[in-house]
Amino acid sequence: MRIKNYKNIYFIGIGGIGMSAIARYFNSIGKNVFGYDRMATQLTAELTAEGIGITFQEDVDQIPARYQSKYDTLVVYTPAIPANHPQLIYFQQQQFEIMKRSQVLGLLSDNLNGIGIAGTHGKTTVSTITAHIFKTSALDCNAFLGGISRNYQSNLLLSKTSPWMILEADEFDRSFLQLHPQLAVVTSMDADHLDIYGNKNELEKSFQAFVYQIKEGGILVYKKGLILTHDKLSAYTYSLEEKADFYAENIKLVEGFYQFDLVYPDGIIKDLLFSYPGKINVENAIAASAMALLCGVEADELRKALSTFKGVRRRFDYQIRNEKIVFIDDYAHHPKELWESISSVRELYPEKNITGIFQPHLYSRTRDFAEGFAASLNLLDEVILLDIYPARELPIEGVSSEIILKNLKVPAKLCSKGDLIELLREKEFEVLLTLGAGDIDKLVEPIKNLICERLEC
Repeated sequence: MRIKNYKNIYFIGIGGIGMSAIARYFNSIGKNVFGYDRMATQLTAELTAEGIGITFQEDVDQIPARYQSKYDTLVVYTPAIPANHPQLIYFQQQQFEIMKRSQVLGLLSDNLNGIGIAGTHGKTTVSTITAHIFKTSALDCNAFLGGISRNYQSNLLLSKTSPWMILEADEFDRSFLQLHPQLAVVTSMDADHLDIYGNKNELEKSFQAFVYQIKEGGILVYKKGLILTHDKLSAYTYSLEEKADFYAENIKLVEGFYQFDLVYPDGIIKDLLFSYPGKINVENAIAASAMALLCGVEADELRKALSTFKGVRRRFDYQIRNEKIVFIDDYAHHPKELWESISSVRELYPEKNITGIFQPHLYSRTRDFAEGFAASLNLLDEVILLDIYPARELPIEGVSSEIILKNLKVPAKLCSKGDLIELLREKEFEVLLTLGAGDIDKLVEPIKNLICERLEC
């Protein structure tokens, strides 16, 4: 592979969750790794502690001399980076080898037993559960994850001996079409990224194209009800409770977690305890378990893995849980994800008052799904709406958090990030959720500190 011939790897957007995993990989095999990102985060601090250099200024003169030779430097960028980024333009003009993150991932995984986990929702959690099952079994694995595993405190898992590689197959910018996995999971194909696809039909066509890229003789596991053509593949369906090739029976809450029987083609595995809250995560665990069992994981190995799974940072992530208050942080940023997250919390705490702080992500997504966001947020008892996090977009005239607010039926108010902590000082909570995919995670620690200061927790 030609990318292994480069001594130096420069990342534009190194702090992204997918980019950072690849940066960690190249650092682990002894390459010189440096990169740019827009702002410092917990993740960039972790990369720096691992010996990876990072600049937060986009000027070309911030590129170290070592990375200015096109003969021994590979440049990797994320499609979230704007086309007019000064460093990207510089590398293009100097005719460096430049690859998208997804291209690199495709090359790294092509000669291994790749397992691509795709879907508009759930792929990070399913990927991380799958990786944990493999890691705790005799199979072992490598994994490039779209979130930080609480079990391993990383989004990169490596093995010196395992041929298995678990990959999050991202539909944004059609990135997953760079992958040719041996096996794949498709969790969902709900309308999203309409700034890229235009409409749901085009999105679904892209998922179908991904399925066609599974290697001949491979395996597809997909959520029952999705319409996918799978010629020359072994295909299996899964669901939460509806009869499928893999589904759950006798689901019950046991001290805040779910116990269930897993029905699969070879029989039933009884009384599995999944140590991660939220009913939607039982469905995610079934998808991961289906893939693991099809690859040869034993029932006892599966039982151990599910009972020891600690979760994913920012996915139904308990910050405080005691008799006085519950505080959960969640990455949900699509109406369906919000619905599933809030519904799961409501099932766990049916008698408690639930307040949600939501930061919409992208002007285009807010415009396209304003009514859907409101319908999901109406499951809460109270809503605090932050301003839209723009990410890669410029403002769209007439689009703000107010278009969600006007559709809300529960008590709600708008609040800036800067004013949020003061607003929360005046309020009492039973269950508090922070929701969104922008930079709302920067508020989690201050909120946690405020609550603990008040309650001495």
